[in-house]
Amino acid sequence: MPTPRPHPFDFVFADSIPALNEIRTEVAGSSRDSHDRDGFLLLRGVVQLLRELRPAGGLGEGIHQLAALVHHCYLYWEAGCHTVGCGADQLASLLANRQPEAAAAPWPYYAQFPPRRIWAEPIPGEAHEPLDGCFVYSWPDSESLRVLGVFGVHPDRAGFSVVEVAGARPERLQRENDSELFAPILSGAGAAGLYAVTGEEELLELGWRTQRLAAAPILEADPWRA
Repeated sequence: MPTPRPHPFDFVFADSIPALNEIRTEVAGSSRDSHDRDGFLLLRGVVQLLRELRPAGGLGEGIHQLAALVHHCYLYWEAGCHTVGCGADQLASLLANRQPEAAAAPWPYYAQFPPRRIWAEPIPGEAHEPLDGCFVYSWPDSESLRVLGVFGVHPDRAGFSVVEVAGARPERLQRENDSELFAPILSGAGAAGLYAVTGEEELLELGWRTQRLAAAPILEADPWRA
């Protein structure tokens, strides 16, 4: 039987559901909206969770990435753990055509792409990694998205890389070399049917395109995580 595909939420929070429940209780007893990143990070339970998840050697500037991951994963969990699947045919259409914006999903979600099909350089100057998927959410009545790309998820790897972008949908986006958006940049990648994300705006555009997936009836919830 094939090994189930790992989910980044499980990597981080498999043993932390009680902590998330405590944070939810704290949010309910406060005047804060859980979507408010600044307010969320001031909650006592969140501060404690960040301390528990932080490696012994510290993270330096990486603490901002950890904070973004915790916030996205909390909102994903609070909303019911909705994961949007994307098949190979859907991926080709999603990356080839810019279509009008779909209605924003009423909940945060994780859009998971076919494995090892989209590649990027999440840490400048280091090796390219496959994009597993994106956590996506928007404020109610907001015209902006927050998108957290998750790279290098693998059962034999202790962690993964994340990159967060936020904003309105990019207008007239194009690459400096005039190649197509999401076209591969690694040698031989085109023949292998691979794609690439080459910057923060391209990642943000990809996040906006996943709204089309989230609007479809294939959205799945994982109630066991609650």
